[in-house]
Amino acid sequence: MTLIAPSGVEVLGHLEPGYGDILTHEALTFLAGLHRRFEKRRQSLLRYRKERQAELDQGALLMFPHETADIRAGEWTVRPAPADLQDRRVEITGPVDRKMVVNALNSGAKCFMADFEDATAPLWSNLLDGQINLRDAIRREIDFTDEKSGKRYQVNDDAAVLIVRPRGWHLDERHVHINGHALSGSLFDFGLYVFHNHAALKARGTAPYFYLPKLESRLEARLWSLVFQHAEDELGLERGTLRATVLIETLPAAFELDEILYELKDHIVGLNCGRWDYIFSYIKRLRSRAEHVLPDRSAVTMTVPFMAAYSRRVISVCHRRGAHAMGGMSAFIPVKGDKKANAAATEQVRQDKLREVKNGHDGTWVAHPDLVPVAMEIFDQHMKGPNQIDRPADPHELPVTTQQLLAAPEGDITDHGVSDNIDVAIRYIAAWLGGRGAVPIRNLMEDAATAEIARAQLWQWRRFDKSTKEGTAITAAFLENKIADICAAIQDEVPGQDELCDRIQTAADILSGLVLSDEFTEFLTLPAYDRITAELKAPMRLMEFED
Repeated sequence: MTLIAPSGVEVLGHLEPGYGDILTHEALTFLAGLHRRFEKRRQSLLRYRKERQAELDQGALLMFPHETADIRAGEWTVRPAPADLQDRRVEITGPVDRKMVVNALNSGAKCFMADFEDATAPLWSNLLDGQINLRDAIRREIDFTDEKSGKRYQVNDDAAVLIVRPRGWHLDERHVHINGHALSGSLFDFGLYVFHNHAALKARGTAPYFYLPKLESRLEARLWSLVFQHAEDELGLERGTLRATVLIETLPAAFELDEILYELKDHIVGLNCGRWDYIFSYIKRLRSRAEHVLPDRSAVTMTVPFMAAYSRRVISVCHRRGAHAMGGMSAFIPVKGDKKANAAATEQVRQDKLREVKNGHDGTWVAHPDLVPVAMEIFDQHMKGPNQIDRPADPHELPVTTQQLLAAPEGDITDHGVSDNIDVAIRYIAAWLGGRGAVPIRNLMEDAATAEIARAQLWQWRRFDKSTKEGTAITAAFLENKIADICAAIQDEVPGQDELCDRIQTAADILSGLVLSDEFTEFLTLPAYDRITAELKAPMRLMEFED
């Protein structure tokens, strides 16, 4: 297989059958155009994140920006949602493997968020196979038979509306270089999907829709707006064809909701409460402040004051601006073979969705097809229209304050909480290194965000010399020994599987580095990505270069 790459473009990933249909000369040219126009701005925004963190570490306060007061006070709305995104009461999320894509589209949910980000480990094969799977699903050419079960899969006519989540601005795609520099993972995922599928989606009466992750400011939203405009111009699409929902999953973004909507007002449909990454961001951005240390992650639910305030603010701002306020993901999933445990998990999900719809959310997320009818029943009962955008605001509800967004909840740090964080982080990182980004662990669906909370808490508890409720001092030596013990216990569960045991050890080593370092690593996926791309050295020899 040979690729004819545009000048300045290098593809370092291996070429499997079908990859050449995705990495076409025209598609690579489109990616190169995105990189050359926007890479300097992306790098500048990443530097700004670091500068802002340095200011927070030195005592600066998060607040609503003074310079954008006119935007917050102004009377304006975003462009109305297209017809097939008016009703989003239940959305299912998951990785982009072939079986998941078919099952999610057929799940009965209104929308499917196909995730190239936290639910997908960025192995080259995962990313390219994912692009192929989405292309085939859109064209209804994805039918296949599972070799193990013999079951045949194909997409139904009443499939969910497809929404794609590319990776965040902080991640590179090291398998593709433009002029000697790695391409943005965001632009790789976004660019290939929109380039190959905009025409087929239009033929089906829809368009390319996206979830945008981990934005920290209006400036990062502005970059996405410029990317959308550029893509529409290059592909001959009308302005506003590309539509997005922004995940509010960073603490700084919660202070700029109006501004993010304003920057993307021709393309945005709504905001989503990405609760797990939001908790991680709370720890990360306030990591130098002892008064903001959180208790066990199991105690940090959507009902604690700072999380409830965040949800209320998203709903209030979205509805004022004519946008959807989407709820988030309960981590509970069905429990097979245990009716009592399954009933308890289902009730947890039911209560979570009931809280969301009564608070005013226009839709919610689930992680498993069996939970679609559970969430759908709740929203059907309490939301009679396609959404709640026109629901009158409570005249007695006061605006959410800075203090409410920052107030740390009460609760204990426990021996179990420490052990659980270590266990989940090792298991998740090991699965991620093996190519899995969404991992069921003890009847909870864990992804990169929940693993990030686990390791961030361990780092912060050590830094502030915390002790557990039972009296255990959380020191570096204690954590080092505990990580080794739990690593060994996990390895004992898979005797004789040397490759898996090695991966578990690598995961424990990565966790130790993150937890015991003096400096806080922005994302655990960065050192983990170093591991899975360690062999990249030179462009594939099966590629020819254009003169």
